Amino acid sequence: MSATKQRPSVVDGGIAPSNALQSDFNANDDGDSMDADERYLRALGYKQSLHRQWKFFESFAASFAALYSVGGIRTTFTIGVGAGGPAAYWSSYVITCVFVFITAAVLAEVCSALPAAGSIYFWAAESGGRRYGRLFGFIVAWWSTTAWTTFVASNCQAAANFLLSEITVFGLNFPTDPTDIRFRAVQWIVSEGFLFLAIGMNYMDPKTYKTIFRLATGIILLDFVLNMIWLPIAVSNSYGFHDAKYVFTQTYNETGAPPVWNWMLSFYVTAGILVGFEASGHISEETQNASVVAARGIWWSAVASALIGFPLVILFLFCLPDLDTLYGLGAPQPFVEIYAMTLGRGGHVFMNVVCIIGLIFNTTVAGVASSRLIWAVARDGVLPFSGWISKVSAKKEPKNAIIVMHVVASLLLCTILASPVAFSSLVSAAGVPTITAYALIAFGRFFLTPRKFQHSPWSLGKWTRPFTLIALVWNLYLAAVLFSPLYFPVTGSTFNYSPVIFGAITFFGLLTYWLTPEDQWLPAARLGKVHQLEAEYE
Repeated sequence: MSATKQRPSVVDGGIAPSNALQSDFNANDDGDSMDADERYLRALGYKQSLHRQWKFFESFAASFAALYSVGGIRTTFTIGVGAGGPAAYWSSYVITCVFVFITAAVLAEVCSALPAAGSIYFWAAESGGRRYGRLFGFIVAWWSTTAWTTFVASNCQAAANFLLSEITVFGLNFPTDPTDIRFRAVQWIVSEGFLFLAIGMNYMDPKTYKTIFRLATGIILLDFVLNMIWLPIAVSNSYGFHDAKYVFTQTYNETGAPPVWNWMLSFYVTAGILVGFEASGHISEETQNASVVAARGIWWSAVASALIGFPLVILFLFCLPDLDTLYGLGAPQPFVEIYAMTLGRGGHVFMNVVCIIGLIFNTTVAGVASSRLIWAVARDGVLPFSGWISKVSAKKEPKNAIIVMHVVASLLLCTILASPVAFSSLVSAAGVPTITAYALIAFGRFFLTPRKFQHSPWSLGKWTRPFTLIALVWNLYLAAVLFSPLYFPVTGSTFNYSPVIFGAITFFGLLTYWLTPEDQWLPAARLGKVHQLEAEYE
């Protein structure tokens, strides 16, 4: 029976649980057998339903591998450098790093106060306070689950593009033009295969999955080192480097936008590279000492991803061919041809295998974060069929949520068959809900609940207010960029459908908000308990 159809009863002035995964807000039940993490979770009205075996490395890796800034820079490089040229790209990346650090710090503080698997959705509900918390929670639940599931699907398509680019390199007699239905059919089949492989690893035992976190982190570092050492050696022996003046001052307008906005569009890519660091919060109910460890995972994963990305951005600007040559490459993923031009056929195949494996591990770790988020949202009765989605296996894993994520991502990949624009629009829409969720949380924290959770174990202290305001302004700006068309003049083939898709997602959030009775959404009572705990602490 769906959790949304179960009607809770009032017990001792509170709300009785309507889901087996929820408690009656009594943190003292079996107190002697519970550790601090489980006791606090019980105080929030949740039972410890998932395994809790992961430590800091797993928390860090969940965000670091989900971000995979090395792969993100490479996958979107040709788009980013076309908006403003090299000068705009590297400078926009530096600016993005600064504001990402601030945003990550703000979210880490909230995570420290609310280390629950719903993370970003639960944080939004808290930031809205008693008046707007329920509205914020429902909207962000739909924003974030959609964003993460779309991200999983888009990763698989990116991996397929790396593989199918070998068609161009080896001169095979098969089209690589995305407007050709034959190419899109093969692209779809390969993408679905990668999705099946990546999400299949999500069913592993939690103890075994620790190895996946390590392998994912290892392949990212290997990818980084190979690019930093092997690529410049190969470039020096082939077409040579650009000079510093080109890298740091050259401008370019491949978007057709007015000059100022063309430069601003460089943030379209740099922002998308460094988004998703809240993944550590999604697995917080599986993390030991979560109020500190999950917050540290958010912060340090954002810092590490940004720092390894910067030298890579500079390296690629020095090493890649001139922009006319770059945009003249015919492969679905131009970097495969670049590696072939510099590393040779044998070397580029090895490098391409590393790229594909990195994206597969990136997808499986993102799948962990996505499935935990879906599970937590369903646990609170926000999604259709919440009762079934929120069930937990004997190994304390949210397997039904993994199935839902897999099915939805698979259906999203089917839009590849419709047209090249359809799936590209979905991909561009993946970052928007997450960025706007960051902004909404910052808005609530600054204007509606400015004095809540000042005593989080991981706290910004006096910097909370100014950092929250900065995070709000920054993420609103990014949302405006992500809603903008990427190419001008705007036609049916260049129109950015992100605002339309975002509006549809928001509508579903509002619809469930209106149709779900208020007394069936237990976080309303849960947040009241949070405020009570805070008052008792003070």
